[in-house]
Amino acid sequence: MEGIANTTVMFIAGFGPIVRESEASRKLYSQAFGIPFHEEKGGYLHTEALKGANSFALWPLSEAAQSCYGRDSWPGDVPIPQAWISYPIDARREIMLAAIKSRSTANKSGSCVGAAKLLPIHTMR
Repeated sequence: MEGIANTTVMFIAGFGPIVRESEASRKLYSQAFGIPFHEEKGGYLHTEALKGANSFALWPLSEAAQSCYGRDSWPGDVPIPQAWISYPIDARREIMLAAIKSRSTANKSGSCVGAAKLLPIHTMR
């Protein structure tokens, strides 16, 4: 796998599942697992109360599609992502700008750039 020279992942800023059924996922994580969430626009549930990541969030698939493709549905020819992860990297400014430019739109591997943050999204089969 091709890497970006002179970069180091500093910590996990956020992680969570990308969910198709928001209400069922809310019940599983908040009622069964006891995770307290804050709700944002679009049904985005998040908490900063879990150890191991600065933020844990349930990201609705429609919101991920909007962030990656500018539409509410995920493209049928692209594998549906199962989770998202966000992490800051320590890199020189020019390396970061090149990385963001090269990933400015979604691609077939399932990586995309969100409106405000670079989000590598990995699919599971």
